[in-house]
Amino acid sequence: MDHSVFLLVKDPHNNCQDVIRHRDGSLRIRVYCLGSDKFDPQEDELQFYANDNGDLLAFETSEYDGNDPLLVIEAIRWYAEYLRNPKMEILAEDPR
Repeated sequence: MDHSVFLLVKDPHNNCQDVIRHRDGSLRIRVYCLGSDKFDPQEDELQFYANDNGDLLAFETSEYDGNDPLLVIEAIRWYAEYLRNPKMEILAEDPR
């Protein structure tokens, strides 16, 4: 994987509803805190999950075109670094 540049869009009204954006493309990934946010997975999007030191997170693509699935994982790993949890395990199934 190359070193893509990602940007983080913060929701000023909800500390947990972040959006990860790929600077050079259209990839957007919404982040949900499963302990406090309502999360209804969309059939036509990719979902991944993670445990951030006890806080369960869901990651869902937004209007994903399926072009580069490895970029989705790279973006989530970038977000884990942002959270200072580089060893955060990314899961394909909802751990609840």
